[in-house]
Amino acid sequence: MTTAPTSGIDLFADDVLVDPYPAYAELRELGAVVHLPENGVHALTRYDAIRAALADWESFSSTSIAFNPMADEALTGTSLASDPPAHTQLRAALTENLSPRALRGLKGRIETKADALVAELVEKGSFEAIDALARAFPLEVVADLIGFTGHVRDNMLRWGQAAMQVLGPMNQRTAESFPIAGELYAWCSQVRADDLAEGSVGRGIFDAEARGAIPPDTAGHIIHQYLGAGVDTTIAAIGNIVALFARHPEQLALVRENPSLVPAAFNEALRLWAPVHAWGRRATKDVTVDGTVIPAGAKVAILFGAGNHDPRHYDDPDTFLVERNPVDHLSFGYGPHGCAGQGLARLEAHAVIDALARRVERLVLGPETRVPGNITRSIDTLPVLEVIPA
Repeated sequence: MTTAPTSGIDLFADDVLVDPYPAYAELRELGAVVHLPENGVHALTRYDAIRAALADWESFSSTSIAFNPMADEALTGTSLASDPPAHTQLRAALTENLSPRALRGLKGRIETKADALVAELVEKGSFEAIDALARAFPLEVVADLIGFTGHVRDNMLRWGQAAMQVLGPMNQRTAESFPIAGELYAWCSQVRADDLAEGSVGRGIFDAEARGAIPPDTAGHIIHQYLGAGVDTTIAAIGNIVALFARHPEQLALVRENPSLVPAAFNEALRLWAPVHAWGRRATKDVTVDGTVIPAGAKVAILFGAGNHDPRHYDDPDTFLVERNPVDHLSFGYGPHGCAGQGLARLEAHAVIDALARRVERLVLGPETRVPGNITRSIDTLPVLEVIPA
C-alpha cells in the first residue's frame, strides 16, 4: 500500500475550470488517486475508481459534498448531503414525482414545448443559443413542474447558479454567491403548499410531508434540491448539445437518419462534456483505492469528466460519437446518490435533440464564451449566426 502521488494542480483555478481536460489527463496518468494540496483533497481520476467510490457510501460519505464547511453545514440533513438510511427516506419523496410513470404524463408536453421553441429559432435564422434555448427551456419546464409563480420564477436562474457555486472552495465566486444562495434557502425555509400551483410536484411534496412520508419541515428543503441541483446542470447539458452538434454536423445527420439514436446522443454528450466538474465526499475510514490509501477523514473530489475520458474504459474517449451510446457514463453519478432528476433531464434533452435533428441541417456558430464556475461547467454565450434548415 502506498500514499497517493501529489500534484500542484488547482482544480478551481480559472483556466482549469474553463477547460479541465488537460488537467484531468495529467492527473489520470499520475494515478487513480492523486493528492492535491492546493485544494486539500484526494482526487479520484479514473473510471473504475470513481464508479466504485460512488457505490460505496459507507466508505465515501455524502455528508460532506461541498468544498467549504459553510456549505456543508447549510446542506446538513438534505437528500444531497446525507447517507442511508436517512437519505433513502428523503430521496423517496424527491423521486416520487420523478419516476418513469410520473414522467410519462409530462413527455408529450415537454416534446411539444421543445419542438415549438426550436421551430421558432430556426425560423429566426440566428439566435443566442444559451439564453434562447439552453436556459429558457429547462427554466420553464421546472417552473411549471414544481409550481413556481411570481418572483420565484424570475429568480430561478440566479438562485440555481448560486446554489452550485457555493459548493466550491471559499474563493471569490463562492463568497459572492452565498448571499444569492441564501435567498433561495430562505424562500425554501418559508414556502408553504399554497405558494405553489395546484396539481404541481411541489404541492405533492407537501402532501408527502402531511401524511408523514417525510419528516416535518423538510418539504421546502426537498424543493430546494430540484432547483439547486437540477436547473444549472440541465442548462449546461443542453448548451453542450447545441455546441457539439454545431461542431459535428455529421453526428447530427446520423441522428436525423436514425431517430432511435436520440438517447445515445445525449449519453455521449454527457460523457464527453460532463456538466459537473467536481463533487465532494468524505472518507469515513482508511480506504484503499488501486493500491493507494486515502486516509480516514480526507476530503475526496470526484472528477466525473476525468473518469468519462479514461482510455482504460472508453476507446477514443476525446471524440464525439453518437453511436457509442455510453450508457455507463459517470455524469449522472452512480449508486445511492445517482442523479434523482435524471429522468426529467433526459426528457428535456431528448426532446431538444429530436427537434434539432428533424429541423436543422447545420448550425453556424460564432465564438462561444465560458465563464469559470466552481462546480457546473457550462457555456455562457453561444451565438448561432446561421441556421441551415433540414
